[in-house]
Amino acid sequence: MVIDKTYGYIIIILFHKSIIIYMESILEKEERGLKVIKQHNFVSKIFICLILIFVTIVLSVIKDNRSKEAMTSNQKLPIYSVDCKDNNIALTFDISWGLNNTMSILEVLDKYNVKATFFIVGAWIDSDEENVNIVKEIDRRGHEIGNHSNMHPDFTKVSKEKIIKEIEITDAKIRKITNKECKLFRCPSGAYNENVIETVESTDHYCIQWDVDSIDWKSQGADLEYNRVIKNVKPGSILLFHNDAKYTPSNLPRIIENLKSRDYEFVKVSDLIYKDNYYIDNDGKQIPR
Repeated sequence: MVIDKTYGYIIIILFHKSIIIYMESILEKEERGLKVIKQHNFVSKIFICLILIFVTIVLSVIKDNRSKEAMTSNQKLPIYSVDCKDNNIALTFDISWGLNNTMSILEVLDKYNVKATFFIVGAWIDSDEENVNIVKEIDRRGHEIGNHSNMHPDFTKVSKEKIIKEIEITDAKIRKITNKECKLFRCPSGAYNENVIETVESTDHYCIQWDVDSIDWKSQGADLEYNRVIKNVKPGSILLFHNDAKYTPSNLPRIIENLKSRDYEFVKVSDLIYKDNYYIDNDGKQIPR
């Protein structure tokens, strides 16, 4: 890529020099008379136009190569969305401390026959016996459960060993309740770096982010949150909500109705993502090879 960029600059400089030399030669001929100058004007204009077109093409190639390099770079990113040919999207809910609207959310999902993915904090499960029953209910109703760490620390500020321990502890809690292995993980607060992604992947989990954020935890207003979601959804989107958000239970029905009217299909994250033979581009979109 650096070589391509260097060659591009060299070509531009050489053509710039050519223009200067050519124009100087025309000026020298001015002594021969105005007629000579007029004869060269038309040719010079064509020559300059051709140069500008060529330079534009060179720059376009350089830009295209840069984009391709970004898409296929080794930078580690979580999955923000999925490149899919259909209208599948995934509803996700992060579950941790605070107001517990989980059962209300489950009722809405049942009403519209929608399956979703719930990312659960392990310590939340332990905080109340009723939460164990909620996890069972999520599983019983056919929804998917993902790992959201045990104590919800900022993974960019803890060691690799701590990250692995956080994941293992919550995996064990989920497995004990549901008798199912957890393959999805979401970073606490969405905070990550390359070390975090590499460590999560080393535990045999897919690291899931989102591309549509309701920001419902701020409780800024039902209409604002509704419009924020509706205008940003596209095929392959992963939508983020929280179980403790004030307006989410009442907003979900109209969000689901609107998206269904636009022919979107709701699926669980594990049914949305590719399990192998894919790459993640610079925007976090998972794309099949």
